[in-house]
Amino acid sequence: MDDPLVIAGKSYASRLLVGTGKYRDFGETREAIEASGAQIVTVAIRRVNIGQDADQPNLLDVLPPSRFTILPNTAGCYTAEDAVRTLRLARELLDGHALVKLEVLGDAHTLFPNMPETLAAAKTLVAEGFQVMVYCSDDPIMASMLEDIGCVAVMPLASLIGSGMGILNPWNLQIIRDRAKIPVLVDAGIGTASDAAVAMELGCDAVLMNTAIAAARDPVRMARAMKLAVEGGREAWLAGRMPKKPYRAQPSSPSEGLIGKTS
Repeated sequence: MDDPLVIAGKSYASRLLVGTGKYRDFGETREAIEASGAQIVTVAIRRVNIGQDADQPNLLDVLPPSRFTILPNTAGCYTAEDAVRTLRLARELLDGHALVKLEVLGDAHTLFPNMPETLAAAKTLVAEGFQVMVYCSDDPIMASMLEDIGCVAVMPLASLIGSGMGILNPWNLQIIRDRAKIPVLVDAGIGTASDAAVAMELGCDAVLMNTAIAAARDPVRMARAMKLAVEGGREAWLAGRMPKKPYRAQPSSPSEGLIGKTS
């Protein structure tokens, strides 16, 4: 790992994080995640069984914590109180696991984050020793406030959850990335591989997605495409793109020393 993603002091080779919802069954979930190369998988504690119900299939049987970093999230929570309660339960189910994804939603129609409730929940969770990765609006001021609270990563949306609209405001993401001293992950709105590549080319540290893979016609193939897109986008950012020069065409080959040309 010559260019690892580092979150809360732990290194990961993959910069693609994936969700576990909306698949046909646990078998397809496992196959798609294997194809994605992801090492961090996020789980909605209110919707997926990781031990809450002993009589139902357990996701951890197909995605064992010994191999994957399980990232419990608070999808479906609309208040700070509910989010905190949900992650306390997750910590019990996962034997004291501290790394979590916080999201507090504003309404069921847009699933846009409720930032005042998110800030309140983040303060409580950080004080209780959680390592908080937090879904947030693409507001640079809010992102800075979350970093100041002690969150280990900020995860601004590219567009609304499940919309597949891609990155609607790259300028805000760029400001957040330029200012942040913690990892910045694009979360929500990715629709296809090119969206993931653009996020990485902006300098974001990673991308998290679920619907873009699970709702594809072929989720496993899309998972592979996303893996390659994230890797390609990261390589392009590290390489440094050529400057944009509108109306200044330059030949790719030198004009000096051409055969038959005299000065």
